[in-house]
Amino acid sequence: MSSSFSAKMELAKDMKEEDKLYRYNGVLYPVIMSPVENLKAMERLEARADDVMLVAYPKCGFNWMVAVLRKILAAATGEKAESQIPPLMEFFGPEMQQVIHKAPSPRFLGTHMHPDNIPASFTTKKTKMLVIFRNPKDTVVSFYHFSNKNPFLPTAESWDRFFSEFMSGKVPWGSYFDHVLGWEKRMDDPNVIIVTFEELKQDLSEGVRRVSEFFGFSLSDPQIQAIAEESTFNAMKESSNDSHGQMGNVLFRKGVCVERERRERVREREGCMRELCSRVTVFV
Repeated sequence: MSSSFSAKMELAKDMKEEDKLYRYNGVLYPVIMSPVENLKAMERLEARADDVMLVAYPKCGFNWMVAVLRKILAAATGEKAESQIPPLMEFFGPEMQQVIHKAPSPRFLGTHMHPDNIPASFTTKKTKMLVIFRNPKDTVVSFYHFSNKNPFLPTAESWDRFFSEFMSGKVPWGSYFDHVLGWEKRMDDPNVIIVTFEELKQDLSEGVRRVSEFFGFSLSDPQIQAIAEESTFNAMKESSNDSHGQMGNVLFRKGVCVERERRERVREREGCMRELCSRVTVFV
């Protein structure tokens, strides 16, 4: 763990719960990891046509796909990523974004943001973007536990309070529903591919193949199979525990899909879940 990250951890410990989030353009963000100077600098970030862009609402499989994409890039280019830091653009300060500006292609970038809040150059440059959707039942449960374990986010007062805030978009990165519907409008965009967390869990090899072909990387069948075998959720969780230390179990909790989680954990919350499902029209 870097000294900078350790310092942020210490800062989070001394911060009041109510001070951990702030609003920028109407959306809540974590003060420590995504301060206002980061978001202002991000607005000036110039996209490239050959950038590899990953987008997912929090707890929809972002960190899992970061690991998968890094393996795809390493197999396609022969260059292994040195950094273990998730490539979230909103986590990068102005100086780091200058480094990104000068970085060689292909750059690997990511975000949790709504499509309208991503710099417009990613659309004008026709940057290819991989978007991950996840069933909202699993997303809200995972986000609840994530908030309670992540020192940079406020601890949820209760499940009922968190559920209400999730439904109204009063959580970091805003409304899940607005995010999904915003990307749903771009489903026919040839530069956007939408893949579900559930599809990846069911057949990761096919997911690796689709993603590789979308970004224009020609991988052999043995390469695809090797990446899939090394990228199961359990394998990623074990690897994260080694590389991210105490944050490993925060980034990778369970990765289960809806039916098992519903039966085992949220039976008593079925009324809330029915309300949630009534809000969702996407295919998951």
